[in-house]
Amino acid sequence: MGITQILFWFLTALALGSALMVVLSKNPVYSVLFLIVAFFAISGHYILLNAQFLAIVNIIVYAGAIMVLFLFVIMLMNLNAGMNLQGNKLMRFAGFIAGLCLFLVLVAALKDAGIKKQMVQTSGGDIGLIKNLGTVLFKEYVVPFEISSVLFLSAMVGAVVIGKKE
Repeated sequence: MGITQILFWFLTALALGSALMVVLSKNPVYSVLFLIVAFFAISGHYILLNAQFLAIVNIIVYAGAIMVLFLFVIMLMNLNAGMNLQGNKLMRFAGFIAGLCLFLVLVAALKDAGIKKQMVQTSGGDIGLIKNLGTVLFKEYVVPFEISSVLFLSAMVGAVVIGKKE
């Protein structure tokens, strides 16, 4: 077993463990911190796949900007003070149905997935390099890229409006 495989399995365990802690943590601030750890582990996977640009963007955008925004919203809304964690039966039923739908989508997606006989190419090739990614992003996917920036801006404005006192 080489160092790449050991690093892959370590990052996988770290990503899965921290993602599980995001869901199981009762404190929303701790959930956001565990989500940051999960994003760093995923960035490590990107580096192993020779997609350095995606790794850096994942760290800067998700682990940096988006998580700071989440923490800002959590602190603005003061979710820890007087929060009803139990909820009513209708909300629990809706959560159960949503989880069941997610499970069905995952089963349908993985149903036809076979075990690939090819090895993933690590530390070679030019698939994840900045030049190729930038060309595709700004030629073929310009409209979704701009729409996502408007979506993030509207989410930030919505967070300020929700947190604003009457």
